[in-house]
Amino acid sequence: MDEELKAMEDNNTWTLTQLPPNKHTIGCRWVYKIKCKADGTVDRYRARLVAKGYTQQAGVDFRDTFSPVAKLATVRVLLSLAAIKGWSLWQMDVNNTFLNGDLFEEVYMELPLGHKDRNKGLVCKLNHVVYLLVYVDDIILASASSTMLSNVQKLLQSIFKLKILGDLKYFFGLEIAKSTDGIHLCQRKYTLNLLQDTNFTTCKPTALPMEPNLKLSSTDGTHLSDPSLYRRLVGRLMYLTISRPEITYAVNTLSQFMKSPNSSHMDALHHILRYLKGSPGQALFFPANSDIRLMAYADSDWVGCPDTRRSVAGYCTFIGNSLIS
Repeated sequence: MDEELKAMEDNNTWTLTQLPPNKHTIGCRWVYKIKCKADGTVDRYRARLVAKGYTQQAGVDFRDTFSPVAKLATVRVLLSLAAIKGWSLWQMDVNNTFLNGDLFEEVYMELPLGHKDRNKGLVCKLNHVVYLLVYVDDIILASASSTMLSNVQKLLQSIFKLKILGDLKYFFGLEIAKSTDGIHLCQRKYTLNLLQDTNFTTCKPTALPMEPNLKLSSTDGTHLSDPSLYRRLVGRLMYLTISRPEITYAVNTLSQFMKSPNSSHMDALHHILRYLKGSPGQALFFPANSDIRLMAYADSDWVGCPDTRRSVAGYCTFIGNSLIS
């Protein structure tokens, strides 16, 4: 807690001032968390002082909000290109600093190094480009040039207090393993924790995430007395679809009944957990030997929803042999 307060003071996180008339103060609380590595061992203990933002009213206590958060699905695109082109991948953690638009102005306003072409203008060299992916206070850097990576790290360190974590291995529950053949992306630890929390570690596994030809309806089964457990499980499974796209259809189908789930919906949810028990370490593989071709496939089930009579459509997008969405 002392380290947290000192870091906030060093970064000038706040400025003491008088409370304006007819305004109320917003309280804060301490949040404690144990950050673990991919193998489950303790990485570090963390204490965070956070404001009770839920006590604020939009238009009264605040107006516009901004936070540069990239969708984690874009991690797949970054990993597929990094595998094909052999880019270096680094990660870092921003300590006690709210990232704002100044970060992107500092990094991106300068034109990349390149050469002039009379017909095409400025042509950028790929080995002089650094890709920067921000998720809250965690950052992934990717580049073909180790020098450029070092320069961007120094630039960021001059603006923020950073912790350089080295090669990308464990990022927000995502386990990344890189080799000469390509890059593996999985969430094995996340899956095992999910099975342990739901007492499904000793269940009998199934071969498919959902029963074939299963048509769920809002009128199936009996109403759950406490739907909060159902909603939490669906939310956790949504995060797991980052590396397990084969459960996307089943999870998206069950997410349509979040408002009023029934027992049949919970049974289908347990079916997904039994499927995960059979392959907790299944991963996405982004091969290094692949073409940079964008390909997409789509399919639809005519009038497939029994409640709305709407068609159910699905798609998948590849860069070469790498599934990205």
